[in-house]
Amino acid sequence: MSLLELTPAGLYCKQADIYVDPWRSVNRAVITHAHADHSKWGMKHYLAHHMSREVMKLRLGNDISLETVDYNSPKQINGVKLSLHPAGHIPGSSQVRLEYKGQVVVVSGDYKLEDDGLSTVFEAVKCHEFVSECTFGLPIYKWESQGYIFNSINNWWKRNASKEITSVIFGYSLGKAQRILKHLDQNIGPVYAHGAIWNTNQALKSNGLNLPDIPRVTQELPKSAYKGALIIAPPSAMGTAWMKKFSPYRTAICSGWMNIRGARRRRSADIGFVLSDHADWEGLIKAIKATEAEKVYLTHGSTAVFGRYLEEVEKIQAVELETLFEGENGSETEG
Repeated sequence: MSLLELTPAGLYCKQADIYVDPWRSVNRAVITHAHADHSKWGMKHYLAHHMSREVMKLRLGNDISLETVDYNSPKQINGVKLSLHPAGHIPGSSQVRLEYKGQVVVVSGDYKLEDDGLSTVFEAVKCHEFVSECTFGLPIYKWESQGYIFNSINNWWKRNASKEITSVIFGYSLGKAQRILKHLDQNIGPVYAHGAIWNTNQALKSNGLNLPDIPRVTQELPKSAYKGALIIAPPSAMGTAWMKKFSPYRTAICSGWMNIRGARRRRSADIGFVLSDHADWEGLIKAIKATEAEKVYLTHGSTAVFGRYLEEVEKIQAVELETLFEGENGSETEG
């Protein structure tokens, strides 16, 4: 890469002496978003979008050295022009644009193209080289519209509520949970949040994000309070003793992996909704073509298959990079 090199600590820009989403301790880290595989503890100084500020402090500690900036607000670092641009993945998610002596590289982090009504919409940034995820870089991944998915979620909840059954829906604490909350029909019944999600909501709201105000699940509330309600919980709560207070209940998982037959059964949920905060096959191709990049570096996901497609069909040079980013893996890595 003209401006970046892959080191044992992560993607490094020597000219500016900065790393993008490093996985080992470094002096200066530029963070694309606050998910745990991109924003790790132990950096001497962090730079991120201002919407990531309170969540990063919640997760990494209030005492971290953190500078935040707006989108499209360039900084000069040792002759390198650095700016952040919307990635559309979760609130505060950013693409990192680096420009030096006429060469432009963009590190996308994770991204999606559909407007989720919560995150700043993805912005295609012209560049010579583009570093892209390809979590769902196979043709089988094609998302239905968000409106269709949330209509299905609300109908599922409504059916359960009519039988006084609690609905428990699992999604990452950061990004997915807030997206679910934003689009629920709260006329159906009360909504509660797992403590990890409630804490994340408070951090995002203190940063200025507009979210419905819902209570957290507590031991003090009687079991009857949850009858017909919808509970938003992280995947880590699935199958734990914490769930007993909601019985009888039905469970749902929101993930792009629900696109695969059998994924729901393997995760022991009653139903799966195909809702991802990552671009699908067509979204990845559209985003990459919009950058007009001459060379694309693929960091995580179906790198071999997707890279071969880019080279053979789109005639774009593609290179696989071995990183420690994980994408949407169904655990609580992303929230």
